[in-house]
Amino acid sequence: MIKIIDTHCDALYKIQMARREKRCDLDFRTANELDTNLERLKQGGVSVQLFAIFLEPSIPSDEMWEYALEQIDIFQEEVIGKNPEMKHIKAWSDLDGLSDGEIGAILTLEGAEPIGNDLTKLEELYEEGIMSIGLTWNPANLCADGVGESRGAGLTTLGKEVIQLNNERGVLTDIAHLSMAGVDDVLKLADYPFASHCNARALYDHPRNLTDDQLKRLFEKGGHVHVVLYPAFIQGEKEATSIDDLIKHIDHLVSLGGEKQIGFGSDFDGIDRFITDLEDASQYQNLINRLLDKYSEEQVKGFAHENFLNFVRNI
Repeated sequence: MIKIIDTHCDALYKIQMARREKRCDLDFRTANELDTNLERLKQGGVSVQLFAIFLEPSIPSDEMWEYALEQIDIFQEEVIGKNPEMKHIKAWSDLDGLSDGEIGAILTLEGAEPIGNDLTKLEELYEEGIMSIGLTWNPANLCADGVGESRGAGLTTLGKEVIQLNNERGVLTDIAHLSMAGVDDVLKLADYPFASHCNARALYDHPRNLTDDQLKRLFEKGGHVHVVLYPAFIQGEKEATSIDDLIKHIDHLVSLGGEKQIGFGSDFDGIDRFITDLEDASQYQNLINRLLDKYSEEQVKGFAHENFLNFVRNI
């Protein structure tokens, strides 16, 4: 079984909302509602999972920080605390220390809304182990415009300060969800640019996907792009999306020179439609097996985990 590194899921948010809405208390180990529960991660061969802190834009701004801290508590108590095989990764070098049977767990931030304009809160997040930061989700915030903001502006002064701090800390700056101007700014300023869950706009024209020009500049900068498993970003609203439809995006990225800079970022637990036979983390090996029909084992291991490991080992 080829090991998988998955750079984006929304399990923390899903657990939080189930609690807050008093629907149920989802067990991270076994809950069927979680695409990335522990059993499914193991079945799919996931060796490292990145867990996003994500907040709906509808949450009042003065409650965002509380919500973010609550998701960190869920991560510490439910993901790490109750499962000895889950290992909290707080430095990239920790990835090389994982033993067989252990799964690395990494915290990320999807949208800088929780910090407002308070960089002391950002410092606290670094101390909690945030290893990748996306400045926005789809709307605008105090750091940048997202893809859903019609203004289409780039980074603010605050956003540029966050990137500088990321550079100093060895933290990835995630361009998923940023406006086109924001992506341009990140590619100029970030030492470690990264697209945690994006596909190729040349194959499907969606604002959440990256253009060939953006992808080429990302690759030239040494950054990485991890394909997202959401059908809406693969081919739109067609009735069924296959693994082969996703692989077309990987093929395109390879054609642009990104063979060593490609990975997977599922967006599991944040999506409501799925690729056939790739409907949760337990089915990851279906993707691996199909890739092995087209690519060498060395190339597939690169896509699955080695490319990302090589990326962060140089930080």
